[in-house]
Amino acid sequence: MADPTSGTNAPSNGMNGRTLRCGAVGVGRMGQHHARVYATEPGCELVGVVDASPERAAEIAKKFNCRAFPTEQALLDAGVDAVSVAVPTTAHYKSAEPFLKNRVACLIEKPLAPDAKTASALKDLAESTGTCLMVGHIERFNPIMRAMQRATAEASQITPRFIEVHRVSPMTFRSVDVGVVMDMMIHDLDVVLMLMGGQEPDEIQASGVAVITQHEDICNARLVWRRPSGNCVANITGSRLALKTERVTRITGEDAYIKIDYANKNGVIIRRLANEIQMSEVREQIRSGTDLTMLKWHELVNVENLVIDDGEPIVMEIREFLGAVRDGRRPTIDASAGSINVRVAERIVEAIKDNR
Repeated sequence: MADPTSGTNAPSNGMNGRTLRCGAVGVGRMGQHHARVYATEPGCELVGVVDASPERAAEIAKKFNCRAFPTEQALLDAGVDAVSVAVPTTAHYKSAEPFLKNRVACLIEKPLAPDAKTASALKDLAESTGTCLMVGHIERFNPIMRAMQRATAEASQITPRFIEVHRVSPMTFRSVDVGVVMDMMIHDLDVVLMLMGGQEPDEIQASGVAVITQHEDICNARLVWRRPSGNCVANITGSRLALKTERVTRITGEDAYIKIDYANKNGVIIRRLANEIQMSEVREQIRSGTDLTMLKWHELVNVENLVIDDGEPIVMEIREFLGAVRDGRRPTIDASAGSINVRVAERIVEAIKDNR
């Protein structure tokens, strides 16, 4: 892993511990929570908010005791150190550009941009100005994901060989301007690509169907990585036409198996080393022809429950962003990671078209 204090999107200097003046651009379903955290987080001051609806901006400004500004430029002129951009994805570049050009740190909601070209342009702008840019892939800050990262950091790292992801939910009629890949699957692409060290897959196959919107509402994608240490396959399913919500990821490696359930915030890990003795005994019994049909598998293996904290994901995400701003370091999910996520999502959409 690269040194987090150097590289892409690291601002040239920190904020020396002073109160950070913050703002929120776009205060709809997600943006209102960014405003809330900035208004209540120690060491922060919520300067103001911007929204396409003046009435909505005024409502949120009153709620959190700050000013409502008519434009991004007006908020910039008021003096801010960091802003969240939670406008529709197609407007991310337009809203973030004036802040990045003036070296104001930006936390841009996922996905970074509607296409790889625009994502690359945002990345280039952040790099050219030396400005901190973080992408709001909030699933990285889900308590269950943090629990998995702690569990794997305490022992040997997991080397994935097969990853299976299901993210399905009923239609909410939000984000219908994009397909399920950019709307929902992008969460899982970020996590899977993180597990693969940020490496893009060598091969992508995908199939998708548009049912309600003009974009794919259901998609299954198969991603393949060919590596000297062994190949890995990820099978990812996303649907916004399900009758119930399910957000589950299963990771199988030579050294462990992990299951994480984002919605229910629970998970388990089965480590190979922790089960090696009983597995050896079972293999020997199979070789000797012993009848094991009465053996209960779930009682045989040592299943470790992941320890979940109660940190709110949006709070943890913004704390990571503000920490990067204060320390002058690269954030956990920088523009490079955000760009790769968009590029892979774009490749999946193209694979759907090719399959048709």
